[in-house]
Amino acid sequence: MHADLSRATFRPERHYSAVLAQQGRVQLDADLNEQTAIQLHQARTLAADLIGRHGGPAGACGFRVEYVGGRHDIDTLYIHGGRYYVDGILCDADRPAPGVPVPDEDTGQRQPAGTDAHWDYWNQPDAFRDPERPGDRLPSPARSPFLVYLRVWERTVSAAEDPALREVALGAALPDTTVRAKVVWQVLPLPLTALDIEDAAPSPGAVREAFEKWATAQAAPSARLAARGERPEHADDDPCLVRPDARYRGPENQLYRVEIHAGGAAADATFKWSRENGSVVFPVDELDGTWVRLATLGLDSRLDLEVGDRVEFTDTAHASRLEALPLLRVEELDLPGRRVRLSAEPDPGVGRLPHLHPFLRRWDHREGPRRKGRTNSLKGGAVPLTEGEWLPLEDGVEVYFAENGAYRTGDHWLIPARTATGSVEWDTDAARRPLLKAPAGIDRHVAPLALVTGEGSTVDLRQAFGPLAADVPPADQAALDAEARAAQEEQTTEAGSVGGRSQTTAAGAAAEGDE
Repeated sequence: MHADLSRATFRPERHYSAVLAQQGRVQLDADLNEQTAIQLHQARTLAADLIGRHGGPAGACGFRVEYVGGRHDIDTLYIHGGRYYVDGILCDADRPAPGVPVPDEDTGQRQPAGTDAHWDYWNQPDAFRDPERPGDRLPSPARSPFLVYLRVWERTVSAAEDPALREVALGAALPDTTVRAKVVWQVLPLPLTALDIEDAAPSPGAVREAFEKWATAQAAPSARLAARGERPEHADDDPCLVRPDARYRGPENQLYRVEIHAGGAAADATFKWSRENGSVVFPVDELDGTWVRLATLGLDSRLDLEVGDRVEFTDTAHASRLEALPLLRVEELDLPGRRVRLSAEPDPGVGRLPHLHPFLRRWDHREGPRRKGRTNSLKGGAVPLTEGEWLPLEDGVEVYFAENGAYRTGDHWLIPARTATGSVEWDTDAARRPLLKAPAGIDRHVAPLALVTGEGSTVDLRQAFGPLAADVPPADQAALDAEARAAQEEQTTEAGSVGGRSQTTAAGAAAEGDE
């Protein structure tokens, strides 16, 4: 999650059930966020245990897919509304009803909304498919059937992408308050060759089985990273406000984010890093060639832009596609005009539509002098990934990528660095060796929806479940007779018990009289 966090403390293996506040204590964002994470984990685990890997409620099962042939090979899918759960995560495919405008003053008539009741492949809310890109087009079922599946993941939305999150009463000079975690669902095609299916007419069971094998392989990232604080070679040049024995030499507490930029094998992969968890963003008001006019240049010297900074020019659509773009360099600043000049013009398919809220995201790596026997040269604006050796970031923070990893764009690790300890917070073994960890995200969840064999011909691969509640059955005559006999037997037993006590009491009184 790209957000201004102190750290992320939720660990499911610790089995914490709640976060309890204590009186007179400082409130931290990490504690509140962990409570939210605990509740989400419990709710989604329960849903997945009851429903299974995926399924929808009978009568309201969402994501029914229809294949519709179009002109000029621009085919589409109709995605019908309803709800569906993938690994316990709720996905809602219902399309919001259009608003009703105020009647036109001249004609007295309302303007028609003109929206469909369902989504289609090209306008689904978070996939942002582009018919001008051949890779986004649907395969032709006339040549070979293809699978349609649902991909689900979560991403952070800040006020830069959704201005409604900002409380305008606080004024433009104050920072935003919170961010939102959003469930992103995307309906995407998958050729049968990716599932190793050669049969032209496979059975639904065979498709489901092959898809589960593919999904298992996709969900298990092999990338592993470790982090440590190591006293750098230039430590003696640091100011005296840093402890001489500190391994982390930064003057402030930070949450470092190491994120895979370009995925693939280690030889092709690159990464980027931020000391602010990638949360420093600047909404874009206008793009003119290489010049970008921003809504703000930052709140202070720590959260602003400087010449030499690497920035990611993106928008809501491209952020949801999980694709790497070249990271550009800030070449010039025009402070009065709130403008920056970039090293190259941004990709022509990104940031040109205002309703997609273009923005710059700052990253903190730079090309620099030779350190620890290596030159910090960049590739596409990102840091080339090297496995099997410690790579310095800054101020003594180092990371290590395990060998033979496969990397995916967006996978990331979080590394808290603290001045109080002069080191980073990272799990170690008994010998204090840093442990290799899988990425903290992005967790991708998938489910099969349909096998498309032709126009108007799809095989539904969804699963449905019924409600647990049912009507109380009415009692028949046999049940009523049995209930009456049980009540009569209970009365007889109680009467016998009362009579027995009375006789005993009388006998005891007579014995006392004889004495």
